[in-house]
Amino acid sequence: MQRILGVDYGDVRTGLALSDENRFLASGLGTIREGGMRATAKKVAAVAAERGAGIIVIGLPKNMDGSEGASADKIRAFAELLRPMTEAEIVFLDERVSTMAAHRILNMTDTRGQKRKDVVDTLSAEIILQNYLDALKNR
Repeated sequence: MQRILGVDYGDVRTGLALSDENRFLASGLGTIREGGMRATAKKVAAVAAERGAGIIVIGLPKNMDGSEGASADKIRAFAELLRPMTEAEIVFLDERVSTMAAHRILNMTDTRGQKRKDVVDTLSAEIILQNYLDALKNR
């Protein structure tokens, strides 16, 4: 079974997480700061290829009512840049609560300042990916 790569795209930092071979557990890979959507897409495609990811799960920010706004449009544009760069299937996962959950976890562990900025995107990618893995198990 191929691994799955989780992506929390951001204008400054993009968090990445990778599943284990059994698609049971998400683990953070860190953040990338490639500068620009196209450069970030190239880096994500390279990581997917290096790590043997057959699926790339990208967090899609939705409004609390389920509608999509400008942020979701940006994520969809990123995915369209990424699509021809990779053989991996690209899927979206509603990420409405992933960033809030990441901040809650960091609050519980008293992670502050620069360290918090460094890990919040990776942790968000882990949460996005773990939610996707859990949904796969429940199908």
